[in-house]
Amino acid sequence: MSAQTPHRNDPLEALTMGTGLRLEDLVDREALQEVCKSFFGLFGIPVRIFNEDGQLLGDAVQEQALCQYLQTLRDGRAACGATVTAVKSASPGSSGDATHPCFTGSLYRIVALDYDGRRLGRVIIGPFLPVEVKEVPRSLLRIDAGVEPEKARELMPKMPRARTETVGRIAKHMQAVLDLILFSGHRALLTSQMHLASVRESYRELQEQNQKLTESYEKLKELDRLKSNFLATVSHELRTPLTSILGYSEMLQEGIGGPLTAEQQDFVTTIRDKGEQLLALIRSLLDQSKIESGTMSLKMADVAIGTVVSDVLSTLLPAAKRKGVALTAEIAPRIPSFRGDPERLRQVFLNLAENALKFTPGGGRVTLVAATDTADAGGTSDPDDDIGYVLFASKPTGVLVRVEDTGIGIPHTERSKIFDAFYQVDGSSTREHGGTGLGLSIVKRLVEMHGGTIAVDANTATVPPAGRVGGDVAPPSGRGRGSVFTVRFPLPKR
Repeated sequence: MSAQTPHRNDPLEALTMGTGLRLEDLVDREALQEVCKSFFGLFGIPVRIFNEDGQLLGDAVQEQALCQYLQTLRDGRAACGATVTAVKSASPGSSGDATHPCFTGSLYRIVALDYDGRRLGRVIIGPFLPVEVKEVPRSLLRIDAGVEPEKARELMPKMPRARTETVGRIAKHMQAVLDLILFSGHRALLTSQMHLASVRESYRELQEQNQKLTESYEKLKELDRLKSNFLATVSHELRTPLTSILGYSEMLQEGIGGPLTAEQQDFVTTIRDKGEQLLALIRSLLDQSKIESGTMSLKMADVAIGTVVSDVLSTLLPAAKRKGVALTAEIAPRIPSFRGDPERLRQVFLNLAENALKFTPGGGRVTLVAATDTADAGGTSDPDDDIGYVLFASKPTGVLVRVEDTGIGIPHTERSKIFDAFYQVDGSSTREHGGTGLGLSIVKRLVEMHGGTIAVDANTATVPPAGRVGGDVAPPSGRGRGSVFTVRFPLPKR
């Protein structure tokens, strides 16, 4: 049987320590009503169940003909009301069982409903007429001057009769049944309340954790803002004197300050090269600061991606030749133009190609591929056949650029992290290759600002047979297989 939820003001301690628990908290009224009906159907004796406050929770009664007759008499009606009030207020005492007589000669049996030492209510059985009562009692005849003795004798036998001892056993049985029901309801209620208490505690802890996370998030946002401001300020302050250093080193190289020896020329060249590296770092910091603060703007124009890739190729060819790396470009014909910032796109592919050169040993290859990203239109044709190309070529959906290399590669577990700011695959202080870890983060943000995507995969197609790369055994964990960075830009729908 289901148990009703107790009042919200009843704490869990009230249920376990014996205070505040009510009969209707343990057993719902429908269940008590079913018990009363079952009892009445078996024995034919009226039964009522009240809580400790005197509120009726269930009953199964049939008004007796004698009682109906007495209700038609003024004094009889008052006497009946007084008897009912007395029965309802009667306390069974410590024994838990009591009998209350009625002026009609019938009896009421009052059974206490106690559970775990707590008085929760009472059951009133009756009225019933003891079998030993044969005649109309004088108390009934004297209750009202209008009582007709013959009428009373006619109606009295119609009342339910039972032995007092039998009703006592029935009352004990009723107590036992209700005690089992109360135990089951109490257990269900405790289980429910313990679950609710656990949920409330979990919710409270969750709120506390959420509050702490919110506070931590706000602190981190403030720290991130301060960091961005610091980087921007420091970068601006560093760039001013660095520009002067580069300018004077360039003038020294050109001999404006007088002729230099070969050794002095080497020193000045080193100063200028390292200054250029530092300037590139400062520019990266400034770009990262602008991106994080949302102040970076794009100068949009129609972009021919082939031109951008060709420019990157010509810029890096001298460095590739010095390192002994084959740098080539494969640019497909008829690549559609799209809206973008040519200078920022050049920065994207210059960064990707420089990374590929940095991590590719001598004798390796770096390839820049520019092509049209297409959706199959149901056929293919020879691009040299203009008519066939127009009729059967796949529909262009975007522009893609791949930067492929045969370098040291990127482990699979690191590929999702390399676009994080300041992240280094090899973070040790003795790593072979330099860098700040900002390049790929800036590349990703710039690509996304153009509505594009960037992904990285292993360049397994470049691995020679027998697992050898460039004549050396390929390192473990996928290293030495090279990498492929693929950038895609969508074309506007037509």
